Amino acid sequence: MATTQSTAVRPFTNEPTADYRKEENARGMREAIAKVRKELGREYDLVIGGKRIKTSGKIRSINPAKPGEVVGIHQKAEREHVEPAMEAALAAFETWQYAPLEQRVGVLRRTAEILRQRKFEFNAWLVLEVGKNWDEAEADTVEAIDFLELYAHQAEVLDRAEPVVQLPGEKGYLRYIALGVGAVIPPWNFPNAIAMGMAAASVVCGNTVVLKPSSDSPTIAAKFFEAMEEAGLPPGVVNFCPGSGATFGNGLVEHPKTRYIAFTGSKEVGLDINERAAKTAKGQVWIKRTILEMGGKDSIVVDADADVDSAVAGVIAAAFGFQGQKCSACSRAIVHEAVYDEFLTKLKAGVEKLPLGSPEDNVRMGPVINEGAMKSILNYIEVGKQEGRLIAGGARAEGEGYFIQPTVIADIAPGARLSQEEIFGPVLAVIKAKDFDDALAIANNTEYGLTGAVYTTDPAKIERAMREFHVGNLYINRKCTGAIVGANPFGGFNMSGTDSKAGGTDYLYLFSQAKAIGRKL
Repeated sequence: MATTQSTAVRPFTNEPTADYRKEENARGMREAIAKVRKELGREYDLVIGGKRIKTSGKIRSINPAKPGEVVGIHQKAEREHVEPAMEAALAAFETWQYAPLEQRVGVLRRTAEILRQRKFEFNAWLVLEVGKNWDEAEADTVEAIDFLELYAHQAEVLDRAEPVVQLPGEKGYLRYIALGVGAVIPPWNFPNAIAMGMAAASVVCGNTVVLKPSSDSPTIAAKFFEAMEEAGLPPGVVNFCPGSGATFGNGLVEHPKTRYIAFTGSKEVGLDINERAAKTAKGQVWIKRTILEMGGKDSIVVDADADVDSAVAGVIAAAFGFQGQKCSACSRAIVHEAVYDEFLTKLKAGVEKLPLGSPEDNVRMGPVINEGAMKSILNYIEVGKQEGRLIAGGARAEGEGYFIQPTVIADIAPGARLSQEEIFGPVLAVIKAKDFDDALAIANNTEYGLTGAVYTTDPAKIERAMREFHVGNLYINRKCTGAIVGANPFGGFNMSGTDSKAGGTDYLYLFSQAKAIGRKL
């Protein structure tokens, strides 16, 4: 990392979240939504090397709660744009890799301050483009701020790294230097936080980026890209390129000058990226690095001695928050047979009370992201009806948008499709376990290993879960969603990815390489 130690490391603290039960915050959100609505339908350019570019192909981002409403129109990068984007990023890398630490850290902290000052507006874009309610949007934007601040802090920490041993007659140095040009490919479900986090980690380490946001959320990416420009990011350090995954995305992954790929999304796409990146192209002089955060089939285990009311509340929050569209969402409740019927009765009552409606009104549950997702989720519900017993929901909800009733299907077998395949929607499978041993075995029976939770009051069982529940993020007596930057570094095992631990103290190691230097005195 950069070469000076002129300033002290600034402490990191988490950004506080706004309480929308307070009228001043609610009023701020209503005003922000009204303001953002006036910008709907605006056209956005590709930005390559600081130049604004139009293309013949367009991406139209729509409001999933009102599919007839266009949020933004974006230029569509295709394979012919790969080389210009790469050339711009390579040119910027020649100087940015040597930019002083203070400059790189300064861009992140100024961007964080812009997000703070305009938080309601960023939240409003999340409400309108991906269907988050105010509280979910708030969490997304606050997490983006936390990523910016934590990675700025950790860059200062890495800048002070030294070898463990200083040899007699020699001065040893340990420098963390940039990798090169990275392809940053974020998802639509946390389009501010994850995209900002991967881009921020890249640039603070001295890398340059070709950013290909999801076609479902390019407007939010455009907004935070504009914020980074305003914060002083030089041209070409981040190149804004929404586009086709099959053409532009694959071309970027396969390019011999791409040094690394940071991706968050589905298992299928992540494995395809990993395979393409593993093939050495002509002219390539490194092994490409892949930083992959993929899917999950996350379980909450409810033991016989659990506080059932608390477990039901945690399962509902984790299964149906943002319509279950989180890789960390609880998609399986594994419940001890001794409390199974009680749990189902209370779960059914709680789920049936969940309100559905417009995210603009901060209703707890809104739409799923698009028509394709809606159809896929409804197909899984039909599969579930054959595999188990429908307890709640089970159909598309009323409204013009992509609304689906929160759905619970009980008596699912551990090996059933509903128990094994990622659905990414408001569908919960409930599985009966004979005892705690059985529950842990079921929890570990998928190809994923992202998040999980256990509700029990038995210290010995808690210790067993901490030792044997094979997930990257485990929670005891709380829900399995809601990882907090700095406290719960996020990333999973097995087919859930490369255990990247975003929001952790070691995340920047993935975006840099260590150079050890010994200087004879």
